[in-house]
Amino acid sequence: MVTDNPTFTVSRAPRGHTYTQILKSTAIIGGSSLVNIGFAIIRNKAMALLLGPGGVGLMGLYTSIADLAQTLAGLGIQVSGVRQIAEAAGVDDTSRITHIATALRRISIVLGVAGGLLLAALALPVAEFTFGDRSHYAGVILLAAAVFFRLVSAGQIALVQGMRRISDLARINMLAAFFSTAISIPMIYMFGQDGVVPALVAMAAVSILTSWWFARKVEVEPVTISTRQIGNEAAALLRLGLVFMASGLLTAGAAYAIRIIVLRHEGVEAAGLYQAAWALGGLYAGFILQAMGTDFYPRLTAVANDNEECNRLVNEQAQVSILLAGPGLIGTLTIAPVVMTLFYSPAFHPAVELLRWICLGMMLRIVSWPMGFIVLAKGNRRIFFWTEVAATVVHVGLAFLLVTHVGLVGAGAAFFGLYIWHSVLVYFLVNRLSGFRWSATNLRLGLVFLPAAAIVFAVFFLLPFWPSTAVGGVFTVLTGLYSLRMLVRLLPREAFPAVIRRWLPDPS
Repeated sequence: MVTDNPTFTVSRAPRGHTYTQILKSTAIIGGSSLVNIGFAIIRNKAMALLLGPGGVGLMGLYTSIADLAQTLAGLGIQVSGVRQIAEAAGVDDTSRITHIATALRRISIVLGVAGGLLLAALALPVAEFTFGDRSHYAGVILLAAAVFFRLVSAGQIALVQGMRRISDLARINMLAAFFSTAISIPMIYMFGQDGVVPALVAMAAVSILTSWWFARKVEVEPVTISTRQIGNEAAALLRLGLVFMASGLLTAGAAYAIRIIVLRHEGVEAAGLYQAAWALGGLYAGFILQAMGTDFYPRLTAVANDNEECNRLVNEQAQVSILLAGPGLIGTLTIAPVVMTLFYSPAFHPAVELLRWICLGMMLRIVSWPMGFIVLAKGNRRIFFWTEVAATVVHVGLAFLLVTHVGLVGAGAAFFGLYIWHSVLVYFLVNRLSGFRWSATNLRLGLVFLPAAAIVFAVFFLLPFWPSTAVGGVFTVLTGLYSLRMLVRLLPREAFPAVIRRWLPDPS
């Protein structure tokens, strides 16, 4: 049962202040993402050169197994923990924050042990189903340790995120990127493909240290908590978390299933190409989507009972997200071959068209995600669950159909098709749930960026490479300048440094 939000008065932030807050949190996460991208270039390049497409595909399959096991064993408590802590922080209930944090930490350890043991016990059938033989049986057993470390770390990160300590989350992300690079490259260099699973385990182990270091900085009120109170809080986390777990399981299961479909029909090298395109497609949009989950979701949860305020926040978040993501995704569509070579190697060029399809899907994902957070913030478990079930069926069904008939590129087209359907469905649902409607400004933005992305995508099928690249470059520059102009107009003058204010037009 989802506990109702406590009744309290919501103070509405001034319009300019809200945009400043959105951009500030996005900039913090974005700054850390730039660091992450730098490390990702180094790490991906090394993996591509040391392992090739087949080895990258193997790493992607192991990662999918770990994601699926973590989601199943985690029972959704990270997401439910963020929601419960954000709700308590919204009314400054420090005592309840302490109770939730204590329960969250202890249950994360218990679930980590259970998840690791479960994967180890099922290692043989998992290896046979995924890889078609028993040769990777030992690797799946070792991967169980990574599941334990991940779950313990997730419980600590939930506390930091629920308290909206955005700067600390950015530091956790940057340290994770640094250690992932520093650990994985030497291990893969020394052991080749045999070092893939040990590297994943070592990276997960380091995540415990970084998350613990920042979680301990969260000041919680020292109170005596009985075993019964911890049990009550744990039960509340699990009741809500089971729905999130089911959703996460469907998402991770879909990712796993699509990799298996690609592996069965196109081979392990194609699985590596898909892994590379998927990672690059989400790289730029990822920092915006991460900022939504990090800062926007807790803020929306705090006002979830006020439909008007809730809808206003969603429209403003979507507006900023579209302005930030649009030019970057159009630019990625344009220079996809360069990006693939920069991050990986020329051996990954067959994934360029796949990357473009994924970029189109990411454009729609940026549009639909802010709406989906309304369902999450209101804690409507039934709608949330069945929406995720439907999305999984559509995604996997499209992938199976398209990969079977058109090959690897069908996996990217399936992702795009998923978000055409999902965007329409979520809009219909949140309109019924909170009366949400797109603002006139966001409708105009949609009429700018969606056709621009479609044109740039289409010209690469209609024109030779250099003319189509020139067209894409023009659209990237124009949409970039338009976004910059709109973002500057959203912020109050005092939000800019004095040296920049001198160059801004006088609002009077």
